[in-house]
Amino acid sequence: MSWVAIVLIVIGVWVALKVAGALLKLVFWGVALVGVYWLLAPHMGWPQFF
Repeated sequence: MSWVAIVLIVIGVWVALKVAGALLKLVFWGVALVGVYWLLAPHMGWPQFF
C-alpha cells in the first residue's frame, strides 16, 4: 500500500469519527429536549404526544 492510500485511510477514519460524534451529539440534544418537554408539558398545559 502506498503512503497516499494510508493517508486517505487515516483521513477517512478521522472524518467518520467526527461525523459519528456530531450525530451522537444531535441525538443527545434531541433526547434532552424531549425529556424537558415531557417534564414541562403537564405543568404548562401543552399537549402530550407520548
